[in-house]
Amino acid sequence: MSTASEVTHEVTVRTDDGAELAVTVLAPLAGSVAAGDVVLVHGWAHSRRAWGTVADRLIRAGHRVVLYDQRGHGASTLGRTPVSVERLGADLASVLGETGAREAVVVGHSGGGFAALAYAATSPSAGRLRGLVLLGTAAHGQDTPQSEVKMMGSPLFSWALRRRWLGGKLLGSTMGKGVDPVVLDVNRQLFAATVPRVRADFFRCTRGWDVREALRSVRVPAVVLHGEGDKVIGAGLAEALAQVLPGARFERVPGAGHMLPLERPLVAVAAVAELASR
Repeated sequence: MSTASEVTHEVTVRTDDGAELAVTVLAPLAGSVAAGDVVLVHGWAHSRRAWGTVADRLIRAGHRVVLYDQRGHGASTLGRTPVSVERLGADLASVLGETGAREAVVVGHSGGGFAALAYAATSPSAGRLRGLVLLGTAAHGQDTPQSEVKMMGSPLFSWALRRRWLGGKLLGSTMGKGVDPVVLDVNRQLFAATVPRVRADFFRCTRGWDVREALRSVRVPAVVLHGEGDKVIGAGLAEALAQVLPGARFERVPGAGHMLPLERPLVAVAAVAELASR
């Protein structure tokens, strides 16, 4: 992920319940124009790797970029407490604090968006954020069917994900049409690398979660982006999110599916630029 235009620091953020979050801080070289901090929060069954193109473009634009593996994903550990959206929001607060990025633009994809919304709705310091970029996410309606939760934790599903053709077929509905096969396979690899128990616990944890009322008082500027072909989270849920956030605008991304960081990384970069320039 590192290039000649940046300085990379690897950090471990320890949470109050014992989780160790693996964090990468990418800082532009001295002399670059400072454009503000950006924190990238990946979706479930992904990792920091999903942000490769986004992070590279943001660094080139002069941003300091913080990206981390959510607990249980990638190189991060789970901690002692059960997985919940509120817990993930607290994890984000820890990362923001430990990296000194409290006035950042936070970009959250899917489950990473849930974490960002939980933080924005509950943390007293959330008002210091410069903005929220919310990709393929929602503030309610995430009652994953028990059959899907069971599948996520299934050894057979994990076995299938490790087979390139079969795994790609199983995850094909998560992306739009005409996606580069390399990008499709990155998505498969990320899912395959996630521990089955973690996949199941995360997809289970949003049953009954609804943060809409708390978001009505959040004044942080936001851009809500949603792939017009997203089959994972319905467009109506994303539009409802934009409606309850007072400072949000909603935009559909033509031809895209659910995995916007991989499918349409430049729309995320453009949204960051919009908020950072305010």
